[in-house]
Amino acid sequence: MNSLIRKCLAAVMLTGGLLSLQASHAAQPQDLKGKNVVLVHGAFADGSSWDKVIPLLEARGLHVVAVQNPLSSLADDAAATKRAIDAQQGPVVLVGHSWGGVVISEAGNDEKVKALVYVAAFAPDSGQSLNDMIKGKPAPAWASELQKDSGNFLKLSSKAIDDDFAQDLNAAEKRVVAATQGPWFAGCTDDKVTDAAWRNKPSYFVVANKDRMIDPRLQDAMAAQIKAHVTHVDASHVAMLSQPRAVADAIIAAASRAQ
Repeated sequence: MNSLIRKCLAAVMLTGGLLSLQASHAAQPQDLKGKNVVLVHGAFADGSSWDKVIPLLEARGLHVVAVQNPLSSLADDAAATKRAIDAQQGPVVLVGHSWGGVVISEAGNDEKVKALVYVAAFAPDSGQSLNDMIKGKPAPAWASELQKDSGNFLKLSSKAIDDDFAQDLNAAEKRVVAATQGPWFAGCTDDKVTDAAWRNKPSYFVVANKDRMIDPRLQDAMAAQIKAHVTHVDASHVAMLSQPRAVADAIIAAASRAQ
């Protein structure tokens, strides 16, 4: 009898161990090695705006590149992004923040690009410029804080960064954002997308609910137009700095589904 009990207990323990092993295996996150993410920054920024997101993506096996756009024209920024895409081996998830959404709409038709992710970004249609998208809408408060240099490049004042661009960052982070601004050529707002990539690519959209640069209602409308998978985050315009995990998760979701 004791022998029978011992055998039953051993069987139960073995079964439990196997189930535990299977559950542990199932809980393991998908390894995304072999897939690439190309990150495109927006106006008034540079590639360092992704520095909190990059380690989260790399931890999942993704190969990540942040483009350093010249911010001199849509054509120039799209060319820089296309060079980054060309350099990748394997499928690419192309991510754009703010003005970077215009850039990925232009540059994302490459066959390597399997998905587009818009982060608090503009998503223009073919033949549409940024100015076309905001025509007739009231000027935002930050517009009066733009500073133009002798080359017709724009920067944001410290006040605009503190109040409208990155209001949910701490003081030290705001100073870094101000110091690393990429001046943006004023003529970019009239550059038109030739063939919007979102018309032929799966799209994702991170809507920043507390954005004071791009109205969240406009973000919702653009996300609906491009039929994107939508993630809402309670963040300022720089959601990738204030809510990096949520932004990374949206990118990882796109990469997981990309074929």
